[in-house]
Amino acid sequence: MGWASGYIARLRAGETLSFCPRGGSMRGLIESGQRVTVAPLGDRALTSGDIVLCRVRGQEYLHLIHAVQGERYLIGNNRGGLNGWITRSGVFGVLVGR
Repeated sequence: MGWASGYIARLRAGETLSFCPRGGSMRGLIESGQRVTVAPLGDRALTSGDIVLCRVRGQEYLHLIHAVQGERYLIGNNRGGLNGWITRSGVFGVLVGR
């Protein structure tokens, strides 16, 4: 279980939630400790530039979609780091407020 496991469970149950993530990887878009609101993915289309709560290779992130290739999404931070490619099943929610 990672830092976002509880949030993921609530998103899967259809709940929109707010929390204050910590860390500097999204600096410039989300500051450490800044309150964010994340909504369940539903049938929402995902595009490059969306900020999503996701899991990449077992790690949970609130990171950017850097690229879309068919049904795959390249996830990374706002400092140039890339986490890897995932499918929609690895995306649990999308940022709707900050």
